[in-house]
Amino acid sequence: MPFLKTIDTNLFHSEIPYKPMGKYVHFLTLRITESYPLFQTDGELNKARVRAGIQEKNTMSRLSMFKRKQSTPERLVGRELLRNYGLITADECEYNVSFAMDNPDCIIYGFAIGDSGSEKSKVVVDTAFSITPFDESHETFTLNAPFENGTMTSKGEKGSKPGEVTSRINQQDHIRPQVFFPSIVTLKDPTESSFLYVFNNILRTRHYGAQTTRTGRVRNELLGVIFADGEITSNLRWTQAIYDQMKAKNTLPTLDPLDEEDVIDAATTAIEQLMTQEFIVHTDYISGDFQPLLNEVKTLVGNEAGMKAILQQADAEAKEYAQKHISSKKKAKAKSTN
Repeated sequence: MPFLKTIDTNLFHSEIPYKPMGKYVHFLTLRITESYPLFQTDGELNKARVRAGIQEKNTMSRLSMFKRKQSTPERLVGRELLRNYGLITADECEYNVSFAMDNPDCIIYGFAIGDSGSEKSKVVVDTAFSITPFDESHETFTLNAPFENGTMTSKGEKGSKPGEVTSRINQQDHIRPQVFFPSIVTLKDPTESSFLYVFNNILRTRHYGAQTTRTGRVRNELLGVIFADGEITSNLRWTQAIYDQMKAKNTLPTLDPLDEEDVIDAATTAIEQLMTQEFIVHTDYISGDFQPLLNEVKTLVGNEAGMKAILQQADAEAKEYAQKHISSKKKAKAKSTN
């Protein structure tokens, strides 16, 4: 029985196909920092020098949120739910250690286990870029590690000299709150349950970036979904189009954070204009058309019965896929080596 009543079920496959079948769903996501996350490599914040807009030809440095910084936290949220509802256990399927190869996480997000097998991810996420420049989107903090007495002055702990000031001081760049990263998450060949599984993971994920920090709070605002028979515009081009929209309306303050409503309006207008330039068949649920779907999905995943039903359906589809296309291949390979 279909879960959704607000959209046409013909947009989904009835089962997970083995070969690419040319159905895509694109989640239009606005990632908004709400604390001081770290998106970094080798101790430095990731950034790229790119053109400011499509019309605005000046270059600028933007913060970058690499694809794995986005997909991994969302994937881990989904795995938590699968364990919570008893569909996987930590012993049989542990992320980046041992994959069970037959659950929604493994089949939808993919895995690679050397000679044991692999599955290409059906979720495609590309690097996202901040709307605002690097210099306006980060700040440097001085970090220290005080003694238990709450000060930086030793009282003779572990052989240190009483009164000695510790040198455990460091500096680290952090991304500021209310920095916006437009990001398009693409799911290839969705079934209804895989669509809801990925949708829910995006809605629920709250922390991104360096996992060793106590910060990293990010809120995902979904602005719409686009069903299509191909891929759509890139994160960078969408971000540049948003920048052009906001500059034209003079809503790009140089010091204060961007106003969220201004960003959402600009992002919606920008993606609608960009989609008019596409040469693919697409069905758009954006702005007012998207709200009934969003409300229905939130209602479904906001109660235990609905969440459990979605996960069970996704698990059944994953196991059927694994039985047909993974287990059979392993058996055939084992026979050929005997």
